[in-house]
Amino acid sequence: MKPSTFTPATIDAYVDAFPAHVKSRLQKLRATIRRAAPQASERISYRMPTFYLDGNLVHFAGYEHHIGFYPTPSGIEAFRDALTAYKGAKGSVQFPHDEPLPLDLVAQIVKFRVSENVQRKGKGRKS
Repeated sequence: MKPSTFTPATIDAYVDAFPAHVKSRLQKLRATIRRAAPQASERISYRMPTFYLDGNLVHFAGYEHHIGFYPTPSGIEAFRDALTAYKGAKGSVQFPHDEPLPLDLVAQIVKFRVSENVQRKGKGRKS
């Protein structure tokens, strides 16, 4: 797995640092997020792949036994019932490598976060 001090310059470099089986899962997750938020930009933030649209949208990260997905606490709360099968915390969820990725659920969460960020930006504007 990637060293904890590894700071990649791009998401491609981040994903390429993993073994093939993890790399494939990270690529699928990235493609799902990109389809759900095509207007979002990609960057590395907190040493993790990050999708950005009017603020951080979601992060993801590879680990030895799972992929971490970080859609903020609001993203976790809004889909709490659908995420009960997974370990998680206030703003994160873990997708074990020995289970299929819930890509449809990820897409729904990302779309929710897009809506949240766009709505929040709109409220900050003065008419």
